[in-house]
Amino acid sequence: MIKVITYGTYDLLHFGHIRLLERAKALGNYLIVGVTADDFDKMRGKINVQQSFMERVEAVKATGLADEIIIEEYEGQKIDDIKKYDIDIFTVGSDWVGCFDYLNEYCKVVYLDRTQGVSSTELRAKECAIRLGIVGDSTIIRKFIKECSYVNGIKVTGIVTHTPSFFDGIAVGVPLFDSFESLVEEVDALYIISRPSEHYEQIRYALERNIHVIYESPVALSLEHAKKLFSFAEQHNVVLHAGIKTAYATAYERMILLAKTGKIGDIVSVDAVCTSLSDMSNMGEHAWNSLSAWGPTALLPVFDLLGIDYLSKQFISRFSDRKDDFDEFTKVSFIYSNAIASIKVGNGVKSEGELVISGTKGYIYVPSPWWKTEYFEIRYEDFTNNKRYFYQLDGEGIRYEIVAFVKSIQNKRINKISIEKSLAISRIMEDFQNGVDLYKI
Repeated sequence: MIKVITYGTYDLLHFGHIRLLERAKALGNYLIVGVTADDFDKMRGKINVQQSFMERVEAVKATGLADEIIIEEYEGQKIDDIKKYDIDIFTVGSDWVGCFDYLNEYCKVVYLDRTQGVSSTELRAKECAIRLGIVGDSTIIRKFIKECSYVNGIKVTGIVTHTPSFFDGIAVGVPLFDSFESLVEEVDALYIISRPSEHYEQIRYALERNIHVIYESPVALSLEHAKKLFSFAEQHNVVLHAGIKTAYATAYERMILLAKTGKIGDIVSVDAVCTSLSDMSNMGEHAWNSLSAWGPTALLPVFDLLGIDYLSKQFISRFSDRKDDFDEFTKVSFIYSNAIASIKVGNGVKSEGELVISGTKGYIYVPSPWWKTEYFEIRYEDFTNNKRYFYQLDGEGIRYEIVAFVKSIQNKRINKISIEKSLAISRIMEDFQNGVDLYKI
């Protein structure tokens, strides 16, 4: 018996895939097909795969060509599989010519010509074709534009900003529009990172014109306004997507899951710190105060692990001498029925940006800057039981956030950050603005 093995993502399975599998099958008597796992695809840069792993496996199975289907999960697995399954021939498309010659040491390597004119990448690009506008005055816009270039079928069409000089030379090929209204006429979706006080009017204007929106949280500075915006989105059948990049980091997702499965016992405390020395108070009316800028990110693990039904909270803030309504540093403490939590946020004040989740059996430690989570540890009293976890993060999570937004538009998938959590964040912002439970130092 001649055993053949091949690998692929098989996203949006098309005639080219099927033809390649048919020719691979003809090389021997038994065909093993390795389907790449979602996490491994992310590591290889395929972050805009449209179908889930199981959908892709079922599509390959439905062809009837694979005698056996396996999962490709890690770098170097091909050598392990060739040995494990006693493979005679490894085969892959001709666009990989030369890349797998090292496998000749273990079996015969055959490169098959691909079917011309058929590509999953091209299919995804055609299906998407989203024209994206950007609104705001933040350094994050530079990163956002760059990360959009990694996502098929989305194009940054233009920018509206209060500070056009800020974009000189950094947004090559992206025109600046004179007004928000004129930009909305030319796009299918908006990324809004304007100052939070502008969010409600801008997002409402866009939603009422059937424009999808991804916003840098908070969605609004009052609970009532936030509720209205989500209602508008539902009425107009468009996507209103929360943009907190940390939520899309694989390591963050795994950490939350492990914490919820009881790896550290019952969770009794969550403490998150997010600070920066980039004092924004001198930006005048365009500045985000510390709680608006960092609060949604710091609140994310608190609400993900303990929920939004806290019993009480307290703000303790230090305000800038130059700008009365600008908090340089704020600590928010929460009391739950059987746990406590705290966040510390600051612009112009620096502290160790770590995340600590305390439990009855151990604790989870995420080093600074935890909001760019790639690595975390589960630690115990007996340190020999400690475990370390590492997951590569590309683009600080922004590109995964963009991909999730695109998928939400295409498939109306649920946002990783629920409406309830977004509303809870807006409630925090409203109470802070109104001085509820606020102590100034």
